[in-house]
Amino acid sequence: MSFTDKAKNKAEQIAGAAKERIGDVTDNERMRGEGATQQTEARARQAGEHVKDAGRNAKDTFTR
Repeated sequence: MSFTDKAKNKAEQIAGAAKERIGDVTDNERMRGEGATQQTEARARQAGEHVKDAGRNAKDTFTR
């Protein structure tokens, strides 16, 4: 996972958390839901990148 991918995922996660908090404060269910969804999507992308990295590492282990 490249640094830029990590940074983008983290920024999305932080933005989602902020939206969710604003939704909590303003009692806005839609914003709260959008924030939670945004965080979940960022975490899923990050998990996918971790799986790809693990696959590359496993492949490198067997080719050495």
